[in-house]
Amino acid sequence: MNLAQFPRRGYVQEATPIEFLPNFSKALGNKVNVYIKRDDLLPGTAGGNKTRKLDFCIADALAKGCDTIITCGAVQSNHCRLTLAWSVKEGLDCHLVLEERVKNSYNPEASGNNFLFQLLGVKSITVVPGGSNMMGEMEKVAEKLRAAGKKPYIVPGGASNALGALGYVSCMEEIMHQMFEKGLNFDHMVVPSGSAGTHAGIIAGMIGNNINIPVTGIGVNRPKAVQQEAVHKLANQALELIGVEQRVPAEKVVAFDDYVGPGYSLPTDAMVEAVKLLAQTEGILLDPVYSGKAMSGLIDLVRKGYFKEGANILFLHTGGSPALYAYLDSFRK
Repeated sequence: MNLAQFPRRGYVQEATPIEFLPNFSKALGNKVNVYIKRDDLLPGTAGGNKTRKLDFCIADALAKGCDTIITCGAVQSNHCRLTLAWSVKEGLDCHLVLEERVKNSYNPEASGNNFLFQLLGVKSITVVPGGSNMMGEMEKVAEKLRAAGKKPYIVPGGASNALGALGYVSCMEEIMHQMFEKGLNFDHMVVPSGSAGTHAGIIAGMIGNNINIPVTGIGVNRPKAVQQEAVHKLANQALELIGVEQRVPAEKVVAFDDYVGPGYSLPTDAMVEAVKLLAQTEGILLDPVYSGKAMSGLIDLVRKGYFKEGANILFLHTGGSPALYAYLDSFRK
């Protein structure tokens, strides 16, 4: 696959580490060997997976002569934090549209990413009710900015379009090279599955490179059937964009919805257990919305015997630890 045909900004200069988690694996009974891909260590304010996607999206914005970025997310959005951070780095204005997926959950005085939005100098924040047409809401902001003489570029939520998904097609190629260099062979990969771009990019990268490793997504928001359809569609769009004729078989896309709990971003006891367990065995911080719930899924699947005994499992850490500081009560019970 020729990803060099697409402009990017070079935000990812080095491969993020793949680390074995011996203490964490032991805490799970040594049934499997758990490894972690540390995309929480990616460049950008406090790191996280969106840097890979924005590498392509912001390059496209600059190529089109845009001077302003608009994007959207939930009230503690890691994607909004990183989009804002890279906009600052590039000298671009950045406007955020935040969706109150949980009613009355936006607090401008909150810690976590809310605090970082202000610290990084966001140009404006528009808060809209849960279930709003987010592309429509961002277009409203864009219209006002155009009227003021600006040239805005809209990055969809999670940077999860075909262009953004290329960030994780590239990541899968990176993982493939690391496996070869380190003599590693993974039997399974577990990824958080939210706005679909990360999961879809990993699947597209697997298909495009003929890497036959099963991927299990742990959904954090939508019902299983809806999420799997979204990931499948976007993975195929990414392959089409690259120019790969092969398409993703539907059965290759798995996204469990068993670990969402009462709703998106709402804490679960299993998430708290997962965050604490990784912190207290390996000194690695997860986040309460994505990677924490995804890890709770991995833990449960190990306990249920979903993976074969002795399997090497690679968990993709998508970052997001700043959001922990907006969930202190959940961890202090």
